[in-house]
Formats: sequence, C-alpha cells, structure tokens
Amino acid sequence: MYRQLGLSAEAGAPRTLLDGTVTKKSLRPHRHDVLLAVVSLIAGLVMWSLGVYSSAVRHLLPAWAALIPLVVLASMELLRRTRPSLALAVGTLGVIANEFTVGSLVTVLIFTDLMYAAVVYGSPAAARRLPISTGLVTVAVTIGFLAWFRTPEALLIGVVTGLVSFAPALTGATLRNHREAAVAARLRAEQTALLAEMDRSQAVAAERARMARELHDMVANHLSAIAIHSTAALSIDQAGTSREALGVIRENSVQGLAEMRRLIGLLRDAGAGTEPVALPTLAGLDALLGQARSNGSASGLDFVLHDDRPPEKETLPAPVDLAAYRIVQESLTNALKHAVAGTVTVRVARADGLLTVAVDSPYGHRAGPRAPGSGAGVIGMRERAELLGGEFSAGRSGETWQVRATLPADEKAVEA
Repeated sequence: MYRQLGLSAEAGAPRTLLDGTVTKKSLRPHRHDVLLAVVSLIAGLVMWSLGVYSSAVRHLLPAWAALIPLVVLASMELLRRTRPSLALAVGTLGVIANEFTVGSLVTVLIFTDLMYAAVVYGSPAAARRLPISTGLVTVAVTIGFLAWFRTPEALLIGVVTGLVSFAPALTGATLRNHREAAVAARLRAEQTALLAEMDRSQAVAAERARMARELHDMVANHLSAIAIHSTAALSIDQAGTSREALGVIRENSVQGLAEMRRLIGLLRDAGAGTEPVALPTLAGLDALLGQARSNGSASGLDFVLHDDRPPEKETLPAPVDLAAYRIVQESLTNALKHAVAGTVTVRVARADGLLTVAVDSPYGHRAGPRAPGSGAGVIGMRERAELLGGEFSAGRSGETWQVRATLPADEKAVEA
C-alpha cells in the first residue's frame, strides 16, 4: 500500500498515509530524519562557535541562549514525518524565541523544513490550511511593518517572512498535490486493468460456453445414432441386423471425428497457414436429413423437409444461418433419442425479415432402444435463438413434440 502511495516503505521508515494517519511501526524516526537532525545540529553549533549570528545587535539574552531554540528545532526534525503538526507547533515557538537571542540562521532554515514537512506529511486539512494561513501571515506582517516603519526597507521583512513560512508551505502543497494525482492515476490504471481482466474472463467464459454448445450440436447427433444402433444390435442379436448396425455405427463414428477435427481447426490461429473451414448452413439440410433417415431406420422414423423460403433464397447472416442449422440438427438428434415411430417434419420459411424453423416429431412411449439424454440440447437451442434476438419454444402439443424458432433474417437486426 505504501509503495502505491509513493511513500517510503523501507525498514524503520515512517509510514504516514495521505490522509494523515500513521501506523504504529512508523512512530520510529526515519533514518533520513535522524541524519537531518544531526547535521542541522552540528551545522548550527559550528556557526554559533564561529560567531555567525542572524542578528548580533540583540543583547536581551546571552549568546549561548541561541543554542536552546537550535537544539529544540533540531530535535523536532525527528518528528517531521511521524508527528508533523506537533513538530511545526514546537518549531514555531522555537523560531519566535530565536528572535529574542542573537539568532541562528540554521534555526530558521530548520523551521522552513518543518513547515514543508507539515504540509507534505500532515493531514489533508492541515495541508489545505497552512499555505493559506502562512500567506495571510506574510501579507499581515508586510503591511504591519510597512505601516510601522514607513520605509521601503520594511518590505524586506515581509519578503523574509514569506520565504520562511509561505514559500515552503506552497512548495509542500505542490508536491503533495502531484503525489496525490500520481496515486489517483495509478489507482485508475489498476482499476482499468482489473476491469479489462474481468472483461477478458467473461469473454473467455462466453467463448467456452459457445464452444460447448457447438461441440454438443456437432457430436450429439452421431453419438445418439451410435447408442441407438449398438443397443439394437445387442437386443436383437441377429447377424444381419448386427452387421447393418455396425456399419451405421462406423459411419457415424467417422463423421463425428470429422466434426471434431473441424472444430479443432476453427480454434487454431489464423496465421497458422491452415485453410479456413466452412461452417454448416441451411444449404446442407438435405444431407442432414439424409443422415437422420439412415440413423433412424432402426426406430421406424422417417424425415421430411419442407423448405418454404423464396426461390431466390437471399443470403442469411452467417450467425443466423449457423444457428438455424444447429437448431434443426439438435431437433433431429432429440427425435432420434425420444420420438416414436413416425414422420419427423422440418419446415423452414422466411418472410417479413424473419426466418422460421419448425420441427414436429411424433411423441409417445417408444418400446425400442432409446439413447439417454440430459436436456442440454433444448437449453442450447434456446440460447442460440436468444443470443440473436430471436424467440424459441419447445414442448408437447397433443401427440406431437414441437420445436419453434424465429430468428431475425436481416443483417442490421442481427448487429443491433
């Protein structure tokens, strides 16, 4: 967290957050603050020993009295990060006391650093107040001394006051604002990255769901036929019937493997040098029903196609064409699993910008072999229709199981 806020996180470093709170571990002085306090104290002692005073004309107190504010303010450097407000308050009293002695320039410089640290490491309220209050104090001091002395040199007192108080406060406020802006920008970047990762995860999940539907629709038909004919071969136990069933099983196995290879080809990178694989469309319904007739012969099922689309057969949007084909395919698979002997009718029509798919299959108790089903096919068909903005229904109507799907046949409606 401290690194995100742009503050030091070294061992023993004070960890003052931007809201002014301080962790218990940060109560120890930062090593840089310790070094600054020692260097400031040594520099002040050297200058005092050499007789370098900020105002040697004042003799209200003995010369050694100037060391007291120096030592106090140097010790406050240890608290400049952990207790900035306390350090500034004590430093203010110390720099005022310094004016009643011969004065030490180092004491004044230490006070400027305490003012700067109070803005940078203090609470947000203190950081907002100090630049304003020090600016007002500078203006008041300038006007007061100018009215008192009535000489242009009195302006220098206001300039010095501004350099000692207002300038470090303004510098600290500027640095703090830049730091907070950097933290806010970093947090926004992290949130953006998090949202992008969530979007990517959702896209991956949606793609996996689509692949699952695609895999189910492609392979379920062949596996259903394999299950039906293998069950029939085991039940009837006749040489001719078993040979015929094994032939159908082999044919569906080969076609199922081909469908699996096609799906794997779709998942490859476009730049892998492979040829694009065509997706199934309604143009392949005749072949699909022919395969269904072959698979359903053992169950006494026949399949009839009524294509009522206009003769010109305008091109459908690719997602609609694929979805309609998969709905018909899944309906035929369900008929092979559950329908009794009879005729399965498939109707496809297009009018008023809509494509209608209807599949009717005989409903009832079938004594012959039946393939197991989990009901996932109806869910997949419904999802395909709803993803395209269409409507879907499936259910029993008398002695018929009806599947109805209405899909938008216009490219603009699909994009919307």
